[in-house]
Amino acid sequence: MAIHKKPLSALPSVRQLRAFLTVYQVGSVSAAAEQLALTQPAVTVLLRELEARLGLRLFDRSTRALRPTEAAAEAAGYAQRALAELEGMASRMRELAQGRTGRVRLAATATVAATLLPPAMQAFRALHPEVKVEVEEVAPEGFVELLLSERVDFGVGTIEAPVAALREEVFMRDALVVVARADTVAFPAGASMTWKQLAPRPVVTVKPGYGIRRRIDEAARAAGVQLRIEHEVSLLTTALAMAAHGLAAAIVPASVAAQAAWPHLLTRRLVRPAVDRPIGIVWKRDRSLSPAARAFAEVLHARHRG
Repeated sequence: MAIHKKPLSALPSVRQLRAFLTVYQVGSVSAAAEQLALTQPAVTVLLRELEARLGLRLFDRSTRALRPTEAAAEAAGYAQRALAELEGMASRMRELAQGRTGRVRLAATATVAATLLPPAMQAFRALHPEVKVEVEEVAPEGFVELLLSERVDFGVGTIEAPVAALREEVFMRDALVVVARADTVAFPAGASMTWKQLAPRPVVTVKPGYGIRRRIDEAARAAGVQLRIEHEVSLLTTALAMAAHGLAAAIVPASVAAQAAWPHLLTRRLVRPAVDRPIGIVWKRDRSLSPAARAFAEVLHARHRG
């Protein structure tokens, strides 16, 4: 019969194993009782209960001595291994519960993986150096499918439409901005620019069906304008590169514009209407985040709070 199928009443308890092993090691019930912070009668009861469960005598008793039997020597090895395994399990679970060790598997689109995740991963590693973070990049249209497949613990990104099976914790709202070279596009003074002011200028944006394109089209309709789209690309970084070379003004999220390596680019927030995309931690509704995954989520929340 497999051990996990035996009734619990037939198996030794942790208290019995500890009492037996301590008596076996120190050689007397009184010394073992002192070490275990128990009374001598309590230790004696534990020993007799263990012998009853095992069906044999572990110690030969006399008025002057307590001598381990041959079976006791063999049982001590099992007891040591069993208690070590239990202590190892408890220690490992404490580490997992405190987020000190483990693994975090997350999904992100290429844009999020290139802009938001590296600084968050750096901050997380400083707090949890023993936790391994694995990032799986995915195209925007495959983001939800990957989360539903459970191949990752959670995702960092935007869900364009509610999905009943997914939960979302938004930690930041990424405003849409327009970016261009100062010598190619005359930007109005100030920090913002309206969609009507942008309409006559050539722009580059992502293709229909990609990421922020739906929000761009909705904003243009709300402003009553027809954008002059010169180029449509798949990657926001490509849009930035085109803007940097004077081909058109790029419409991108502010987090992407902040990563631009070209100092001669100017940025204006698009308003009337102001548009942003919520970015959050997304995971399956029927699954809980591990302590390590929750710790990573807290880092994201902390970095973008307010």
